[in-house]
Amino acid sequence: MPHIAIISSSVRIGRNSHRVALYFQNYLTENKLATAEIIDLHKYQFPLFDERLRLQPDPSPALLDYAERVTKADGIIIVTPEYNGGYPASLKNAVDVLYKEWYKKPIAISTASDGIFGGTQVITGLQWSLWKIRAWTVPAMFPVPKVQEAFDVNGVPADKAAVDKRAAVFIAELLWCIEAVKRMV
Repeated sequence: MPHIAIISSSVRIGRNSHRVALYFQNYLTENKLATAEIIDLHKYQFPLFDERLRLQPDPSPALLDYAERVTKADGIIIVTPEYNGGYPASLKNAVDVLYKEWYKKPIAISTASDGIFGGTQVITGLQWSLWKIRAWTVPAMFPVPKVQEAFDVNGVPADKAAVDKRAAVFIAELLWCIEAVKRMV
């Protein structure tokens, strides 16, 4: 069974995108599609990094733990809010501090916003950064408009049948990419 890490990228108080991360963790485990863990950037509270991990003389235990979790994952789901048309600095920081850990790693992107577009303006910028570090972003996306209405604080969707239907397509694409990488190695 593949192992999927879900990066919850918002570090704001009262963040709503974390609800989507909780949903994916529950969805994956309840449907026995993968083992799943949330890498919560809010819990890490990383400083602004001045150098990539491999060049740091004395990386923190938290940074080493984060890098290990990314490395061990067969695939990643990044759940990110949209902040002013972009993704949060916490996510940019967490992406840029690693390099080899992202190489050919299948990554699926889920965006969220309190507006009607569901964070779709974030996708291009985030995808570009991931391509530059040679990660493999899967073609399926999972935008969540009005996230505060779509999911409760525990990640339970307001319309479970509709969200599960969308998630099935999104997760199937990620699982296909994970399998493809395993066959190519």
